[in-house]
Amino acid sequence: MEPTYVDGDRLLVLYGVHPRVGRAHVIRLPDGPDGPRPVAIKRITRAEGDGWWAERDNPAEGVDSWLVGAIPTADVLGVVLTRLRRARRRTR
Repeated sequence: MEPTYVDGDRLLVLYGVHPRVGRAHVIRLPDGPDGPRPVAIKRITRAEGDGWWAERDNPAEGVDSWLVGAIPTADVLGVVLTRLRRARRRTR
C-alpha cells in the first residue's frame, strides 16, 4: 500500500465490521500459482457481485482485484482505522 503505508507502520484495525468503500482493509488474498498469499492491506473501491473490489494504492506493485477478481466478504477481515505513530524517545 505504499505510498500510503510503508513497511514498519503500525496500524489500528477494527475486525469483524462490514467493508467500507474508500477505506483500507486487511484482506485475505486467494492463493496464487505459487501457493498461499499473505494477508494484505488493500483499499475497497466498490461492491462487486458477491464480494468486494480491492485495489492497491501503487498500481505498479503488488496483487489486487485486477489480478484475482472480487474478494469474498468473509475474506475482508477488518478496516484500518489509523496509523499509529511511534513515540519518540526522550534524550537527556
